[in-house]
Amino acid sequence: MIKITIYQNHSNVYCGFRMEGHAGYAAYGSDIVCSAVSMLVINTMNSIEQFTDDQFDGSVHKEKDVVSFDILSEPVSGSARLLMDSLVLGLKAVQSEYGKKYIKIKIKNKQEV
Repeated sequence: MIKITIYQNHSNVYCGFRMEGHAGYAAYGSDIVCSAVSMLVINTMNSIEQFTDDQFDGSVHKEKDVVSFDILSEPVSGSARLLMDSLVLGLKAVQSEYGKKYIKIKIKNKQEV
């Protein structure tokens, strides 16, 4: 199962995430749930880097199956907010289509971390 925690700041703005695991929907290399989630996550990271001036910290640990991303800028720019909102929308759509058996999404306040 993919577990993804989406972080919100004190203003309830999405400001980061941590993703770990594999969906287990199909064999490695053929898992469309993993592919969809990975594409959404990596595209969001790349888009925030390319299209905004927000500062961030991001890392991909392939051997541990963990991706983490934190927007450090305060406030988060409107462009980064839109991109993060789009990520959450896409992740929820994947979860709705394929089920919580393969992807679990948790929204958490960043101060709780």
